[in-house]
Amino acid sequence: MARSTGERGRSSRLAGVLAPRRGAHARPPGSPAPEGVEAPVEPLPLAPGAAPVASGAMGAVMVAAVAQAPPREVPVRTRSFTRQDGYILAGSVASSLCLVWLVFERLLPLSGPFGFLLLWFWCFIAVYWLVVREVEGRRAATDRAISAVITSMALFLLIPLLLIVVYIVAKGLKALSAHFFTQTLATVGPAAPATAGGAAQAIVGTLEQVALAVLISVPLGVGTAVFLNEVGGRWKRPVRLFVDAMSGVPSIVAGLFIFAVWVVGFHQGFSGFAAALALSILMLPSVARTSEEVLRLIPGGLREASLALGGTEWKTTWKVVLPTARAGLVTAAILGVARGVGETAPLIMTSFGARVMNANPFSGAQDSLPKFIYQQISGLQTQIDRAWTGAMVLILIVLSLFMLARFVASRPVGGRRGAGRGPAPEILVDLSAQLEPEP
Repeated sequence: MARSTGERGRSSRLAGVLAPRRGAHARPPGSPAPEGVEAPVEPLPLAPGAAPVASGAMGAVMVAAVAQAPPREVPVRTRSFTRQDGYILAGSVASSLCLVWLVFERLLPLSGPFGFLLLWFWCFIAVYWLVVREVEGRRAATDRAISAVITSMALFLLIPLLLIVVYIVAKGLKALSAHFFTQTLATVGPAAPATAGGAAQAIVGTLEQVALAVLISVPLGVGTAVFLNEVGGRWKRPVRLFVDAMSGVPSIVAGLFIFAVWVVGFHQGFSGFAAALALSILMLPSVARTSEEVLRLIPGGLREASLALGGTEWKTTWKVVLPTARAGLVTAAILGVARGVGETAPLIMTSFGARVMNANPFSGAQDSLPKFIYQQISGLQTQIDRAWTGAMVLILIVLSLFMLARFVASRPVGGRRGAGRGPAPEILVDLSAQLEPEP
């Protein structure tokens, strides 16, 4: 299409402005410009390696833009901790301690360790922020101060746990001996020494009852989580409401329910299996809710890739979703065990307790470590010492189960390293061979 007359005129005027003046290049450098012709601006000599800058009005605009540009921000390495940072941290702790001691003990009429520690903490945060700001800037100071607050909170939560463990271990070592794990209280009287007898019947009963409770609650809890997260339907909300309501059931209510239904209603009597049923009621909501949250973290792309390769929904759940979430599901099982392993109230009405060995959880009364501790702690001093030893052994059993579960969860799935620790792409490498589509 031909251009209009106005467009051709504007193009000609623009070309005349941008084109160099005729004869400008023919004039020798340094000679005066002809009359009526504006002398061009000579460019300034550049330093070696410097970039050229446009002259005239455009050059002035570029210089002004460069002058008004904000300074270049240096990135902050949030996870780096150098020797200088250590010196700053130690100096801030020492200086804040001296300052708080001077104000708290000498200048103001204050007293008490709690107030001193609280004032020292906030004074340390303020001093640490000021010192880091002078050295590295405001942004780094804010980052270090927030990191110090979060780390301090973690330590404040860890210190009570360590104190409890250390105290129980110190009290439990008094009556600890080799035959504590091999003998029972069948021939031990109330006035016997603390090192006499043992808790073998309670240790065996605890392991059997917890194992049976895990076999009951973990499959039901994981299946409930799969239904809530993968299947759904109109029963999804009632099931979730029921699981949430079960989370607040007191342990004594679970024991009374099993006592009324199983022990008395079905005339089964006291047994370790009845205790396992009561513990599974307490463990089931924790396992179900934690497993559901873990399954929600699995990316939807894994499910879509499995379905695109021809897999059905149940094969996708069994061979893709559950292996990917294995570490989280093991954690859910551990939380369930931690919920039920220390319960005593439901065991009083279900397993009843015994002073002799009963390795059959389906017949007769059976002892357990929580019941053993409950009976021994209300007796003489020697029995109290034996109860502390039972508490220490119970903690060791829980820690051992936790370490074993984490070891099992860390093993690779199907020989592939990294699987089972999160949504790994290796799970879909040979998915077409694993998921055999139905004809």
